[in-house]
Amino acid sequence: MPLFKSLHWRTIFSLAIILPVGLLYSHYRYSVGWLNQEVGGIFYQIFWCLFAFLFTTTRASVWQIPLWVLVITSLVEFMQLWHPPFLVWVRSFWWGRMLIGTAFTWADFPYYFIGSGLGWLWLRLIVQGTKLK
Repeated sequence: MPLFKSLHWRTIFSLAIILPVGLLYSHYRYSVGWLNQEVGGIFYQIFWCLFAFLFTTTRASVWQIPLWVLVITSLVEFMQLWHPPFLVWVRSFWWGRMLIGTAFTWADFPYYFIGSGLGWLWLRLIVQGTKLK
């Protein structure tokens, strides 16, 4: 069986593309700073859709994963309004800022919707031509 016929390999290959592109774009210095952060939300959503798909590869998960990623990342966005000492400590690290963010903004939500939609399309492309349960 060719390597990229497997759903897992297609997903891993997709993650290998989206992760560096998303990280590089968020630090691209020849763009407007706020745009880097906002569009980074699109890559963030797609990444989590692909990552979750590694663990559940069913036909229903193709539409359920983007929906749950949207709900969970929206909750994480609201969690940025909360500043208990533990979360302040987590946000003091680069990986903490990347995973849970530091500041709430309503402007992130349209990009979360776009990213989840693109994540859904990406998952559909991954499963195209395969037989899933």
